[in-house]
Amino acid sequence: MKMMKAVRADDLLDCYKRNKGNSLRTLVGLYKGKYHCFALSALFYIIKHSPTWILPISTANIINYVTEGVPDAGRLIILNAAVLAVLLILNFPMNYFHVHFRASAIRSVEAGLRNALIKKIQSISILTEKDIESGRLQSKIIRDVEAIETLSDQLFVNLINIIVNLTVALSVTVVKSRVVFLFFLLLVPVAATVVYLFKKPIKTHNQRFRKMVEATGARVMEMVELVPVTRAHALETKEVERMEQYVNDIAKEGYQLDMVQTNFGAVSWVSFQLFQVVCLVFTSFLALKSMIHTGDVVLYQSYFTTIVGQITSLLNLIPTISKGLESVNSIGEVLMLEDTEENEGKYEIRDLKGNFLFNHVSYRYPGNDKNVIKDLNFSVRAGETVAFVGESGAGKTTVINLIIGFILPAEGRLLVEGVPIEEINLHTYRENLAVVPQNTVLFSGTIRENILYGTDGVDDETLNRVIDEAGLRSVINKLPDGLDTRVGEHGDRLSGGQKQRISIARALIRDPKIIILDEATSALDAISEKEVSGALDSISFSRTTFIVAHKLSTVKNADKIIVMNEGEIVEEGSFDELIERRGYFYRLSSILTE
Repeated sequence: MKMMKAVRADDLLDCYKRNKGNSLRTLVGLYKGKYHCFALSALFYIIKHSPTWILPISTANIINYVTEGVPDAGRLIILNAAVLAVLLILNFPMNYFHVHFRASAIRSVEAGLRNALIKKIQSISILTEKDIESGRLQSKIIRDVEAIETLSDQLFVNLINIIVNLTVALSVTVVKSRVVFLFFLLLVPVAATVVYLFKKPIKTHNQRFRKMVEATGARVMEMVELVPVTRAHALETKEVERMEQYVNDIAKEGYQLDMVQTNFGAVSWVSFQLFQVVCLVFTSFLALKSMIHTGDVVLYQSYFTTIVGQITSLLNLIPTISKGLESVNSIGEVLMLEDTEENEGKYEIRDLKGNFLFNHVSYRYPGNDKNVIKDLNFSVRAGETVAFVGESGAGKTTVINLIIGFILPAEGRLLVEGVPIEEINLHTYRENLAVVPQNTVLFSGTIRENILYGTDGVDDETLNRVIDEAGLRSVINKLPDGLDTRVGEHGDRLSGGQKQRISIARALIRDPKIIILDEATSALDAISEKEVSGALDSISFSRTTFIVAHKLSTVKNADKIIVMNEGEIVEEGSFDELIERRGYFYRLSSILTE
């Protein structure tokens, strides 16, 4: 039998929206459409587990046959043994089907939850995504989904076991002796008291522990990223001390959680074992008074042990339930984020040429009353190369983020091909964009895989042309495995210039209509920069190109240079025009390096 496919991410998101604020109802709702799997699994579980409650009945019967001299006792003993043997043999196939249907449902939801989280992360706004530490997101995708899977598995297996065993034990007992049945019911107030005493502290400690693990996960990722900086400044000892504090805090909180759970388990176990001793004495006296058969003492003691075990299991589930429901809430923190990029029903821009118009555009970051860019007015024609220059903090990156659509104007209008950008399906728009950032992002595959990321059906001729245009040929020729050389995590096996050229090749392979170069040649040496700049100049004739740069050599050939200061445009024109004016750009050019 094949495992079922993962539950659709959209269905799980809808479940969270329907049951907002109720983690238990959300958990049940996650398995909508899978309830039949649990029903079949439960059926096979009952069949495979039947020897557990039939064995005490058969044992009591056999003892009574022997002690009371029942006629034809030998045949009855063999009959009871044969029934048990058949049920025991059935255990193997029944257990297989029980696990198959249960695991199919749980694992499909597990995969669906991870897919839903990944899909949500890809749709939330860039600003919101940056506010959530990557370590926390990783913890939710791995740890919290695993906790929900564990909870689902434990709840299903244990609850079936508990319900079936309690039902059988109490049903047989009430039929055979109502006095013993009433005695069994004394367990209920004891169980309720134990649950009441420990439920709240277990939930509190689980919540605190989960948040500390997420925070530490984020710190660990930061630590790994900062290893070169730490080592370069001889700060290893301080970094170890800083991380030790986080790790020790987790250990302390984990210890407190363990002790609460341990006390919970110990109190419940001692309480029920004392009741078991009382049960043995109580049923023995009933047998002495001939109120029950001698063999029934074994029956009731076995069933009482079953009841004690099942109630103990139910109580022991509470820490797992608390941890799992906290993880349901944790995942909901991401899935319920409303600051998402919605493209459905918007204009799908297919014939993108590269015409832009900034019409009194201003922008301020959420929660900030001050505009970071103010009243921008300029136009860009298809095929033009536009460079943005200015000191750090002038607003250049904010303008680029507006062009990409990562953020939308707070005031004014940004038109792309005459259409306001907020009305455009940004997914179809960005299919025609290529961005070369200052900080190159590579994944730990080969050079070929990094260049071809997100593309299909690229032939070798196109790939080789792009390699030449990006100035990568000389780099690849020096590597023993050429294009199949692995770059290491984040491209750490390559120099900054080599990584930047791979990033440029990745942009060119998409054959974009619009190219955005954010300090794209900043990491290159003089010779490599000349090679790449020449290639970029040659391809920019047929594409609209936006450049953010600090080097004069990068902006000299731009059709238009927009000079920014404190979020405003202070000058605009070609390189020669701006130099002739001897204004802000002229003064700025004296500190720009060639």
